Amino acid sequence: MSRVKKGTNALKTRKNILRKVKGYRFGRSTKERQANEAIFHAGSYAFAHRRDKKGDFRRLWQVRMSALLKSEGLSYSKFIPMLKRANIALDRKILAELAMSHPETFKTIIKEVK
Repeated sequence: MSRVKKGTNALKTRKNILRKVKGYRFGRSTKERQANEAIFHAGSYAFAHRRDKKGDFRRLWQVRMSALLKSEGLSYSKFIPMLKRANIALDRKILAELAMSHPETFKTIIKEVK
């Protein structure tokens, strides 16, 4: 089979593909077909894990809050409905931050809820 030189556009797409896979291991960083496959998979994982990250953070916030709530004799599952009944509109992220860095403020919120 005779040698075929790629045109300018094909070289441009190849260059762009290989730029995206810089740092990947083995053939995925140098071979166009493997690089394309790697980009495709990376994109699908990134999409799925952006969704997962939200749940991961929510679980982290719950753990941080419940650690301080247990010392106050409350459980997380009882605390959240009590917050809603008391019309305190703080989300879990803020509450977890308060529990970690300002426990005395968090304890005043607990007292207000009780």
